[in-house]
Amino acid sequence: MNKFPEPTVSAIIFNPDGKILLCKSHKWENKYVIPGGHIEFGEKMEEALKREILEETGLDIYDIELISLKESICNDKFHEEKHFIFIDYLCKTDSSNVTLNDEAEEYEWADIDQIDYYDLGGFTKELLMRLRNKGEFQDFVEIFYNY
Repeated sequence: MNKFPEPTVSAIIFNPDGKILLCKSHKWENKYVIPGGHIEFGEKMEEALKREILEETGLDIYDIELISLKESICNDKFHEEKHFIFIDYLCKTDSSNVTLNDEAEEYEWADIDQIDYYDLGGFTKELLMRLRNKGEFQDFVEIFYNY
């Protein structure tokens, strides 16, 4: 087990139709989550986000806005025992054409009003519910402790 917390970035990505990208991942009990990954040494958070999203989905993103920080210590919903610090962003893409790598098996473009119909993994449901219920995306930063 890694003896240090692992900072990761992830994105709620809106396509031109205003739908959110959900990816079904074996790493999260075959449930839908938002895409993202690890920050590499020397890499800025937003650079890591752009790289991870491009690697995992083939999408270019822009209008990147920090919305949430979360800590997860040895959560049994993840396939390994890890201490994560999740740094979540809102962003946009101009495309709906997704090319998945081996991090996810399926994807869906979901309407935020329909997220209750998806089997969401990890903290994804809580994050998306807060986003949906907030209505406005301005000044949305949420910090979740001990998830």
